[in-house]
Amino acid sequence: MRLDCHQHFWEYDPKKQDWISPEMNRIRRNFRAADLYPLLQDAKMDGCIAVQADESLRETDFLLDLADQHEWILGVVGWVDLKSDSLDEILDQYSEKAKLVGFREVLQSRDPQYMLQDTFIRGIHKIGERGYPYDILIFPNHLQASLDLVKKCPNQRFVIDHLAKPSIKDGEWKDWKKAIAPLAERELVYCKLSGMITEADWNTWTPAQLVPYLEIALDLFGPSRLMYGSDWPVCLLAGEYERFWGVIEEFTDSLSASEKARIMGETAAEFYKI
Repeated sequence: MRLDCHQHFWEYDPKKQDWISPEMNRIRRNFRAADLYPLLQDAKMDGCIAVQADESLRETDFLLDLADQHEWILGVVGWVDLKSDSLDEILDQYSEKAKLVGFREVLQSRDPQYMLQDTFIRGIHKIGERGYPYDILIFPNHLQASLDLVKKCPNQRFVIDHLAKPSIKDGEWKDWKKAIAPLAERELVYCKLSGMITEADWNTWTPAQLVPYLEIALDLFGPSRLMYGSDWPVCLLAGEYERFWGVIEEFTDSLSASEKARIMGETAAEFYKI
């Protein structure tokens, strides 16, 4: 199975998507299923996983409704308030939603210590008990706290979104590698090859600038814990869908057929239980 494990849909609202600044004009519009489907077909993808971009249950419902309408949206990584005293009841309401495959929130916008609060960790345990993995959306300065979180939740499956957003634009990789390596040592921690081109210079990046980060990720996590994701439509700020997909396609061509298949879909299908 070939799978784009990380993309978004939205009906653009300047208040709801207030993170989309004026210089991000390219993505200040609606992005619907009909916009993505031809791109997936061109890339010979069997489907995709839609990931939350807004922190609300309304967002989770919106994505699940889309998944019900389009069989090729194979899973949804939704949002839920992990710290809520009503978390069990909320999860009960979603228990019959087979395409709900995980949860995420925008940890990158919060203090690293946010994820180490007892109520947050309690929430991670609760979703884990129901078989849901958790997407960790962070910057490099959150990596130590993320490691502490993982240690407190040793039986939970995690995936690091966008390689934790290393500063590709500045060519910095040594500190990032040092910080992410201990997480890679945890066998239940995976990593997404996604969101890279928007961490590079949007106008001048080259595939060669991405290769060191790809090689480090491959060395640390291996094909069995790496998964391709486009981060569409956010990726459009720095390049068309097919341009980043082409980078990953070419990079994985040097691997064995089975290793390439893992990164291009099988790892994600296994992780999200597609």
